Amino acid sequence: MEFIYILLGIAIGLIGGLSFLNFQLQKERKNAQEEIERAWEESLRQVEASKKEALILAKEEVLEDRKALEEEVQRKRKELQSFESRLLRREEMLERKLEQIEKTESLLRKRQEEIEQQRETVEVLKSRQIQELSRIASLSVEEARQELLERVEKTLDYEIGMKIKEAEERAKREAGKVAQKVVVQAIQRYAADFTVENTVSVVNLPSDEMKGRIIGREGRNIRTFEIITGVDLIIDDTPEAVVISSFDPIRREVARLALEKLIVDGRIHPARIEEVVEKSKSEVEEKIIQEGEQALFDVGVKGINEELIKLLGKLYFRTSYGQNVLQHSKEVAYFAGLMASELGVDTTLAKRAGLLHDIGKAVDHEVEGPHAKIGAELASRYGEKEEVVHAIEAHHGEVEAKTLEATLVQAADAISASRPGARRESLESYIKRLEKLEKIADGFEGVEKSYAIQAGREARIIVKPDKIDDAQAAKLAYDIAQKIEKELEYPGQIKVTVIRETRVVEYAK
Repeated sequence: MEFIYILLGIAIGLIGGLSFLNFQLQKERKNAQEEIERAWEESLRQVEASKKEALILAKEEVLEDRKALEEEVQRKRKELQSFESRLLRREEMLERKLEQIEKTESLLRKRQEEIEQQRETVEVLKSRQIQELSRIASLSVEEARQELLERVEKTLDYEIGMKIKEAEERAKREAGKVAQKVVVQAIQRYAADFTVENTVSVVNLPSDEMKGRIIGREGRNIRTFEIITGVDLIIDDTPEAVVISSFDPIRREVARLALEKLIVDGRIHPARIEEVVEKSKSEVEEKIIQEGEQALFDVGVKGINEELIKLLGKLYFRTSYGQNVLQHSKEVAYFAGLMASELGVDTTLAKRAGLLHDIGKAVDHEVEGPHAKIGAELASRYGEKEEVVHAIEAHHGEVEAKTLEATLVQAADAISASRPGARRESLESYIKRLEKLEKIADGFEGVEKSYAIQAGREARIIVKPDKIDDAQAAKLAYDIAQKIEKELEYPGQIKVTVIRETRVVEYAK
């Protein structure tokens, strides 16, 4: 029985243990299930959060893309509007040009009709006059023409002979005063450079970054510089360079020196600009005095008033037709002195008058009137002799020269200005002058081709031999010369050469 009880106890214990173990297993399974559910819910929450975050980021990217697209569309729209406005302006300009062309064409047609009518009238009158002359003289056209040419030739021969005789007599009377030998010797004994005229100065920069510093914040530096110096400072796309523009060469030189100093110093602001400009003005004033004194030393003239020396130094910065005025004044003094020594007159007085003859150009921008008169007034004010004052006043012929020194200054001024290489003119005006010279010659009837040669000093005209004969060629040369004098401005004189050539070609076979 005890054994049975023991077995029962063991069985009951096993059953209880199994029950407890089963209970524990159920509890753990339940806990695991709950843990799995919590993890699943957490995962779902994280997925939802990630989904929302991704959706927000996607929306932001879409908004940014949309904003960029709208900006691009707006920019394109503005460009299209600008392009459309430019097209409209061009269309308007083209329409205006077309209207002008139509008006010009109608005007030309009217003028052509008028010219044709006038030509017909002239031809009718010409034929009537020829018939009348033939009837009155009982001569043929060729006979009347020959007789008329013979009379004209006799008249011209007589007038030419009288002119030659008068010129010879005048040359004999004036041979003692005016000698070509003196002028030629004076020119041969002197040579000098020339300076090209300009109204701008270029200042080089170490880099293009310096342009922004010169302009300054909101342009305050460049405004201050232009106001103080009185020049225009041009800053454009030219690499590493700015341009100073002014008609006054002294202002331009002050501005150039000041700007170069500011660039080297690097401190560019309104206060510093004022300080540097004042220093540059002082340097230029010293330079003016030095150049005036150097001119006196070079020429050998003494005892001139200090104010006249300053005015003389200012001419160093002044040019006329590309020729430096101070250099020109020194040349005139040399030439006048050389010719005075040859003629045995007062050399010192001639040099003094020659050096001061253009002194009025130093202030002609400030004082009204011709520079010869202004210079005479300045010389008189600062104690120059009456002979010097008269020579200055008369050097351009506005006052008649009464002394030999005044005549020498006139001649020396002409020699210095007209010698080869002394003066220049711009390429554009030079080309326009040559084109106009050829156009004037081409405008005459019977001209086949014209050429401006010898730098515009000669017009060579080739005529059609079947329309212009020898007698008409002489008259054509005279008419062209007269028209050139009326319509064209030029230095010196222009030689008109008319060429009439008939060529007959045959071949021997």
